[in-house]
Amino acid sequence: MRISALEEYGLRCLISLAKEGMEGQLSISDIAEREGLSVPYTSKLLSILRQSQLVTAVRGRGGGFCVARQPNEINLLEVITALGGPLIDSNHCDRFSGQLEKCIHTDNCSVHYTLMGLAKIVAQFLSSSTLQDIIDGNTLDEITNIESKVTMMSDIEQAELNKALNQPESRN
Repeated sequence: MRISALEEYGLRCLISLAKEGMEGQLSISDIAEREGLSVPYTSKLLSILRQSQLVTAVRGRGGGFCVARQPNEINLLEVITALGGPLIDSNHCDRFSGQLEKCIHTDNCSVHYTLMGLAKIVAQFLSSSTLQDIIDGNTLDEITNIESKVTMMSDIEQAELNKALNQPESRN
């Protein structure tokens, strides 16, 4: 799994806004300056985040952008998938079929299961980490506790995660 520039810089822009809270607003140029990005690129990132309902635009004099919800209510999986799509594309195997029309390992592919397992672990960590965790510096501490954090997910959180991964809702 690779984090694209779009995901990295989009997350950084969202963190800048989250630090201001729901009542604070920043202009595109303010965010661009804080993050060392061009105004057009920052505008593109904010447009994606707005379409995903992670930020809202405030019109008028003194307007700008602000987070759409409290930072502790926005998990990192939402942000990463809004900016870059699913962690593992459902058509992943179609792209790696070799010279054949269909992958020869479609029926029993240990590589696919391994990648899906990895994506699930990453998704569980991201879905249980919020913008507030990043602002508070909690994510470094949480990395050491990832196994307990993943197993402590509620049934609702697990169902949301499975839905995001397009998997059945049953637990393993």
